Amino acid sequence: MENSAITILIVFAYLIGSIPSAVWLGKRFYKIDIREFGSGNAGATNTFRVLGKKAGIVVLVCDILKGSLAVLLANFSFYQISSNQFVNLQLALGISAVVGHVFPVFAGFRGGKGVATILGIVICLTPITSALVLIVFLTVLILTRYVSLSSIMAGISYPILLKFILKNDNQTLFIFSIFVSILLVITHKKNISRLLKKQESRVKLFANSKD
Repeated sequence: MENSAITILIVFAYLIGSIPSAVWLGKRFYKIDIREFGSGNAGATNTFRVLGKKAGIVVLVCDILKGSLAVLLANFSFYQISSNQFVNLQLALGISAVVGHVFPVFAGFRGGKGVATILGIVICLTPITSALVLIVFLTVLILTRYVSLSSIMAGISYPILLKFILKNDNQTLFIFSIFVSILLVITHKKNISRLLKKQESRVKLFANSKD
């Protein structure tokens, strides 16, 4: 596949990832910059915390779609490539979208952590594994009501489930899964610190929740 075509697709994937759904929604409907409140991140978690469930769900869906759409761009390669090369291209496009989400050109390069966008990539590449990862996320969330801890545990479970439970032998995907785990831990360093100090905010899952 020609380098110029790959470059165009990667740039397009980055631009898709750069769509700052949380920032635009906050400014358009709530007259605030979501990055000036809560954790300061332009992502779904902070949107849930600052603007509520409705806005949070919209941003979550949009951010997941960014990752999925970026991966699907590989279908427009128009070149005959091997299955492994196709997976590599999908991963490159997905990662480009994550970079766009974290450093969005449309929002002054101040974005979110990329968790939802990574989820969109995972859903497209490994749908069965992503379903199991989602179960891990929801289980931890229901038990603790910490979105950050749920995201970290889900990320750590991803390579374990992919390699040892579902026996996926694609080395590129396994490396990607490890990258996802490491990225989630790194991007949640502040959250980990707050968790250890018992200062991390909990989300309200039910109407009668008191905190």
